[in-house]
Amino acid sequence: MMNPAEPTAVVRSRAATLLLITGIMLVAANLRAAITGLGPLVGAIHAQTHLSNTVTGMLTALPLLAFAILSPLAPQIARRIGMEKALLASLVVLTAGILLRSVPSVTLLFVGTLVIGLAIAMGNVLLPSLIKRDFPGQVGPLTGAYSASMNVFGALASGISIPLSVGAGLGWRGSLACWAILAGVAVLCWLPMLRSGQASEAVGKTGSIWRSSLAWQVSFFMGLQSFLFYINAAWLPEILHERGMSVASAGWMLSAMQFVSLPVSFLVPIIAARRPNQKGIVAATVAFHLIAYIGLLSGNTSLTWLWIVCIGIAMGASISLALAFFGLRTRDSRQAAELSGMAQSVGYLLASIGPILFGFLHDATHSWFLSLMTLIIVSVLLFAAGWGAGRNGYVSR
Repeated sequence: MMNPAEPTAVVRSRAATLLLITGIMLVAANLRAAITGLGPLVGAIHAQTHLSNTVTGMLTALPLLAFAILSPLAPQIARRIGMEKALLASLVVLTAGILLRSVPSVTLLFVGTLVIGLAIAMGNVLLPSLIKRDFPGQVGPLTGAYSASMNVFGALASGISIPLSVGAGLGWRGSLACWAILAGVAVLCWLPMLRSGQASEAVGKTGSIWRSSLAWQVSFFMGLQSFLFYINAAWLPEILHERGMSVASAGWMLSAMQFVSLPVSFLVPIIAARRPNQKGIVAATVAFHLIAYIGLLSGNTSLTWLWIVCIGIAMGASISLALAFFGLRTRDSRQAAELSGMAQSVGYLLASIGPILFGFLHDATHSWFLSLMTLIIVSVLLFAAGWGAGRNGYVSR
């Protein structure tokens, strides 16, 4: 869906354009790995630290709270120092947070996790705005590409966490520390962007967009799909392990879920950008969510692979569509930054409840029934929010 009010793309040489796209993909690669690598290690962390399931769930919830706190401030920070500098700073802080989380201290485990969340929040908010500013005619393909990059490394982190911890003998702390390497590489590759970076002209003041009903629908869609994703990232391996699967296999199932999401997360923004509205995509996405969670609730372990595939398709479509909404529902990169900041603040505040609530319900009932019923209810709410967010139109200011 093209918008005549969109700005002209920034003029760059082919080499500079490829360098920027590479940098975007590397930033995106760091937006999940440090968090999804934690899920398969929850059992080991729980056993060594003797934390309850509810408190352990805070390790997944803390980054989401950080997203909620910093997201509305990210456009203001970028306006002051420029998006390129803001993204570089976030990568440096992310590297530090990963290393801090790996220090042998329960306190620093939580502090480092919070720092990681603050760092990732900047990239979450600013990448859609950067794409809208520099590639206004390619929002769909580039959103799909960076969603895929995010999911590739998120899946890889889930899959190799246990092998790094057990097979390589690094322990769960060493396994988590390895992701500082990826963040460090992104820092080095982003440095050249400072020379070619624009001033922060494309990022406007926040606040006015909060009065838009469409902006709230996009925000709730973002929040509810994140609610589901981070519960899956934190607890799906534990559910599968409790039902008889080995810890390593359960970790790889989480990884497989995310690998399944890759082609979907790439294609959905492209398809969405070509359609006048995205209601049909929303309906199909929610259908896969419901099939998966009803299947898990049934307890049929022989079809576990099918439920994992359905979750992968649903999650890939959900996150990439949510990110695409930031560009599709706005007229320029200023609005894109505002909507991204609002949606991720409201959305991740809502999502932060998920892992804690899921763990609490299991602790209280010693069963996964109520926890899985929560996923079904949230999927229905996701449909309601997505039906509104998917309508043809732009947020008001």
